Amino acid sequence: METPNNRKIIFEDGLEIYGSAFGASTEAVLEIVFNTSMTGYQEILSDPSYTGQAVVMTYPLIGNYGIAEDDYETESPTIGALIVREYNDEPSNYRSVTSLGEVMKKHNIPGISGVDTRKLTRSIRDKGSRKVLITDASTTIDYGLKLLRSEMIPKDLVRKVSCKKAWESPSDNERYHVTAIDCGIKRNIVRCFNSAGCSVTVVPWNTTAETILGMKPDGVFISNGPGDPRDVPEIIETIKGIRAKIPIFGICLGHQLISLAYGAETYKLKFGHRGGNHPVKDLVTEKTVMTSQNHSYAVDRESIRRTPLEVTHINLLDGTVEGVSCERDLVFSVQYHPESAPGPHDSKYLFERFIGLMERKTNA
Repeated sequence: METPNNRKIIFEDGLEIYGSAFGASTEAVLEIVFNTSMTGYQEILSDPSYTGQAVVMTYPLIGNYGIAEDDYETESPTIGALIVREYNDEPSNYRSVTSLGEVMKKHNIPGISGVDTRKLTRSIRDKGSRKVLITDASTTIDYGLKLLRSEMIPKDLVRKVSCKKAWESPSDNERYHVTAIDCGIKRNIVRCFNSAGCSVTVVPWNTTAETILGMKPDGVFISNGPGDPRDVPEIIETIKGIRAKIPIFGICLGHQLISLAYGAETYKLKFGHRGGNHPVKDLVTEKTVMTSQNHSYAVDRESIRRTPLEVTHINLLDGTVEGVSCERDLVFSVQYHPESAPGPHDSKYLFERFIGLMERKTNA
């Protein structure tokens, strides 16, 4: 249950925002971001890409349908914190097995409710994503600012969320075998591959190109994950070692890593893209799709001109790059999440596009 005004958020400029606690009572220095999805808080809570982030939910009521066993995107959620307008601790849903607050307590994730999330979101849009301290209301501003100055958000986030050893997810109607490099992979990506007839072997983030090629997969997938893509140069080198030898598909962080491996550059967005309502134009089909997004970084469009990559998708809200491909090497990637969870299903055809590349390679 919530306890009134016993928690607060401290910003680096001295701003303090008070609210009521739910979930764990952990103190943490995090990056504050916002998500505009109207549903899907469980999938957001358990998406490894939110590691180290305090997520402001713009939809005003959170927790009302509880937690369902089948809707987790990872077994152990690593999100930094949830900040909401109103938290409901008495869910009504036949699929619910527990409350959001209980899961957050179990995984040591703090929550704050009773916050003016519209005002907070406008602040993030105006000033950008930045460091905050989630702490008790009794914490002094001097102590809070000192902690914010001294603590840095970790850069080894992919290492933290990736699997420690390889694991298998077989398909009942196997057509192809995919090796997935786990940078923080969501379960629904694996489900989408399995449904499309692909068995998947998920391997740790630092698996070498030699090891992957030795597994003789039909294709390689580079997953989503948290943080700056430049913090994991090992994966960039792995991509360089397998490109042109085997079809490659990347999503989110995987898209950024593929772009870096081909010589493009990335940069941090002011406040990122997070939500289930971002329009993206597919330049191949000339169709516009609604997409689910969760990223802080983007690929620089001008830098792509110096590479063999072609831009295939564009965000219609701000013109940022949402997809690239290298036809010669049978490689493509998208910045957004075609597997949804949560969000629209408009882009699940991309899994079939990847299967088409594996067919071409097999029949070559």
